[in-house]
Amino acid sequence: MANMKNILKVLCIFTSVFVFSQTKSVKKITLKKGAKTAVKKGPAANKRNPDLVVINKDLPVLIPKKKGDYFGYVNQNGKFIIQPEYHIAVFFYEDCNLLNSPNEKVRKFGTKEYATVEKDMISYRIDQSGKRVYQFKEADFGKCVFEEYKQQQFQAYTMNGFYGIIEKSKFVNAADYRQFQIYPQYQYLYIMEGDDVANPMIVASNNDKFGVIDVNNKIIIPFEYANIKRNFSWKLGKMFEVTKDGSNYYYVDSNNKTY
Repeated sequence: MANMKNILKVLCIFTSVFVFSQTKSVKKITLKKGAKTAVKKGPAANKRNPDLVVINKDLPVLIPKKKGDYFGYVNQNGKFIIQPEYHIAVFFYEDCNLLNSPNEKVRKFGTKEYATVEKDMISYRIDQSGKRVYQFKEADFGKCVFEEYKQQQFQAYTMNGFYGIIEKSKFVNAADYRQFQIYPQYQYLYIMEGDDVANPMIVASNNDKFGVIDVNNKIIIPFEYANIKRNFSWKLGKMFEVTKDGSNYYYVDSNNKTY
């Protein structure tokens, strides 16, 4: 009987050790599975915002838009993604002062993934979710390194009070109408800054209305606006800043679609 009790004790001890060892093994397996699951979830967390739709690949995914007295950003469908709260809002684009900052930690905020905005006389860089990620400090400003200037191929030419376009390298004799790229016929012409000097966009005025033409005198934006700003909107965003009433400006693309 005593021997039987001793045998039972040994069995109980063996069983406890076996169960304990299996429990530890299960825990280890669980931890490994947990680690693998965390890795798999990583890419999902970095998913692109579905609201940043791309209808026109030539346009920015976020476009400055004014509502009331403040600016925010809309997507290519015209939906506000960053609500209007800023006095100034520009395109998402590089800031060379920050890209070349002596403070290495802020250089990333100079990339085109961020935009400059201003509120209450304070300037910030925001990301595409609208989060303010950096407040400008003069001590962080570096020296801009500019690309070599691209010499314009065409220029405006006035004759008898009207504006035309000439190709500088070929133009010699104003008496020969064939030497004009566009014979003088407009009230005003201005060649927009852009990367393609062989095919620039040209702000023109005709019958007291503004539109946009190309160097072949093709109308890109119809002559229906009170003004079109001569700024960097074409170079930075492939868009034109226009107004019909002389005070409320908004953006249109090269198809005259409003944003």
